[in-house]
Amino acid sequence: MSTSTETKINQLLQKTPKGTVLLAKWLEMQGYSYDLQQRYLKSRWLEPVGRGAFKRTGDSVDIYGALYALQSQAGKNIHIGGRSSIILQGFAHFVEMQETKTVVFTQTGSSLPGWFLNNKEFIPPLVIRTNFLPASIGLTSFRVNDFAITISNTARAMLECLEMAPQKFDLSEAMLIMEGLTTLMPQQVQTLLENCNSVKAKRLFLYLAEKTGHAWFKHIQTDTIHLGSGKRSIVKAGRYVAKYQITVPESIV
Repeated sequence: MSTSTETKINQLLQKTPKGTVLLAKWLEMQGYSYDLQQRYLKSRWLEPVGRGAFKRTGDSVDIYGALYALQSQAGKNIHIGGRSSIILQGFAHFVEMQETKTVVFTQTGSSLPGWFLNNKEFIPPLVIRTNFLPASIGLTSFRVNDFAITISNTARAMLECLEMAPQKFDLSEAMLIMEGLTTLMPQQVQTLLENCNSVKAKRLFLYLAEKTGHAWFKHIQTDTIHLGSGKRSIVKAGRYVAKYQITVPESIV
């Protein structure tokens, strides 16, 4: 390999955080042609992660390094959310059991590459495709390893948990988490609830928030939040809460 080619790959690796995936299409946009990428593979500067994705040779790549690539290189609207985001932000002591799959949220109909959904580098994530919240609100930057990724803030993460309930998230655990969210910002919560199109998630959020009695709940203007009409049976056997017209498990009454 020529000196100029080695210099070019060194420049790439110096400006790219360790532990992250390098996407083939992004590399082409940076001036690294398909042929050059193949030369780096043969020279063992790079290793394949899957079709269209590489990593530094000998590097260890996890779900965070993969998400970094999808967010910053491919421009995908995908983020860590729900339970996983809550754990990352230090609320693990309110979570009953350790999770094995990272929960990621993306828009309905969004396509994700095969290397991300199934590879030998990390446990495949649980992908939730939904448009129940706009992709542009309730997100925050979170630093992990030597780079930053986008995740849900705690208020959005709580709503995401409730959108998954009860089939994919236990409401008793949701109550435990809500009890620990003492410092939510009312304006953030207000914006999320006003822009959320899941009646179930909104009613559950307001019910749990009111039940826990946090100070920030007093500042929420429920009259500007569309809660739909009619009853919602969240579970088949439970207690009916007339104020929010929902049937919830006895464990959270």
